[in-house]
Amino acid sequence: MSTDVDLTVPEFQRHTVLSRLVAVDCRLFEAVASRHWPGAEPFLPRLSRSANHGLLWFGTAAAIAASRSPRARRAALRGTASLALASATINTIGKRSVRRARPLLDVVPLTRQLKRQPITTSFPSGHSASAAAFATGVALESRRWGSAVAPVAAAVALSRVYTGAHFPSDVLAGAALGAGAAFAVRGLVPTRDQLQPPARPAADAPALPRGQGLVVVVNTAAGQPERVRALRDALPLADVVECEPDAIRDELERAARRALALGVCGGDGTVNAAAQVALRHGLPLAVVPGGTLNHFAQDIGVEDVRTVCEAVERGEAIAVDVGRFVVRDGIGDETGENPGSDTREGSDTGEGSATSEGCFLNNLSLGVYAELVLERERWAPRIGGWAAGVFAAVRVLQAHRHPLRAGFAIGEQPLWLLFAGNGTYHRTGLAPGRRFDLADGLLDVRLVHGGRRPGPRLLAAALAGPLTRSPFHAAVRLRRLRVSGIAEGTPMAYDGELTSIGGELTIDKLPEALVAYRPLPRTP
Repeated sequence: MSTDVDLTVPEFQRHTVLSRLVAVDCRLFEAVASRHWPGAEPFLPRLSRSANHGLLWFGTAAAIAASRSPRARRAALRGTASLALASATINTIGKRSVRRARPLLDVVPLTRQLKRQPITTSFPSGHSASAAAFATGVALESRRWGSAVAPVAAAVALSRVYTGAHFPSDVLAGAALGAGAAFAVRGLVPTRDQLQPPARPAADAPALPRGQGLVVVVNTAAGQPERVRALRDALPLADVVECEPDAIRDELERAARRALALGVCGGDGTVNAAAQVALRHGLPLAVVPGGTLNHFAQDIGVEDVRTVCEAVERGEAIAVDVGRFVVRDGIGDETGENPGSDTREGSDTGEGSATSEGCFLNNLSLGVYAELVLERERWAPRIGGWAAGVFAAVRVLQAHRHPLRAGFAIGEQPLWLLFAGNGTYHRTGLAPGRRFDLADGLLDVRLVHGGRRPGPRLLAAALAGPLTRSPFHAAVRLRRLRVSGIAEGTPMAYDGELTSIGGELTIDKLPEALVAYRPLPRTP
């Protein structure tokens, strides 16, 4: 008998605690739903309806992305992805786990009740989950945008109780699930703050208050007038020169002769040209992101005008490696801008042979990727950069072609792709590859072996991390790479620029050769 009593006491206590929690939940619902708040009655019901099917948040994401800031676009994308995960979780698991009835509407004034009452179960609140997921996702990427979205998300959650659609516990549970979904997305795709590249090695660079002594050459083809205005506002004493793409090299040379520091605004190809001029003149480089992808600027930690301007004024900079390539025994006609090549006759390989050399800040490639860049450049003026990239990828992968044949120390190999990165590209979760250290002295070399169906092989190589080997691809880190037997006219891409080569290609690095402005972490 005593055993039965001992077993029933905890059960009784659990029911008592649950009953009390339900009672408190009901009293809170009645207090919120029956209370008259000035201005809330016409506003909160409309706000609640606007969040149906996530429409409010999709519109907010579009508005955030329209600011054209890279961080804002990432915040909008992260918020939308978090919302999608939260909504899927609530509708597939949450609503079916606890079948709780909706609140009775006796205490809710008719004017604030929803015109169409929900027919799903009450626990948890899907609207609250979506609101919390979107707001948390945005805040994880951008605190500024997150602080703007958070009050709206809180108002949506409150509106669900105010209109009688949910109990307060439904809203709290939904908000917790939504925030959890945002953190789950961050686990799969880390934020830029989590993947912030190291600031080492720090380098000496002149501090230029208000930009005095800085000459910035702007590529007008980048089409970013708002960034130029922001640059002039932040550094009013800087000399900002806008010019057409054909005049970039000459303008950079003139700017370097009168500058204490050289600045550039444009895409990766323009930055490549500026880097070569800065190296020749021994000047630090200030990179203002002005292209579509801005790989180099993003990887050194400069993602907008504000960050690079702060670094210029404080004189904060880092030293980065520069990749170098040398092509011997002939070079074909260029198919795109080649701002830094230097062609000489009579090199050390023999009298009459031709040598061409240049540098890259991001990567260099032969094979399919170079063809993709060529195809993308052909279509971009007609359909836009992003659409052209997708279209080019489909066309290149569907085309019938023979693999590139290249000679290495171990013999000749057929290849679909040879890729050499300036620094090791890492992949965290599902995030695109990034470089955390641009002064490691190493080339990240990826080879995709030739064979049938290049698409699966290229996809496998793209998803693989560094130092991986498989029957389809290999990845190694080297200080120097020599490739021989390249057929004349083989396309080569470096930093988005295109040329055609033939003969022997040598790739190595200039360690810590370039000084680039970048804000350094504040010490506590």
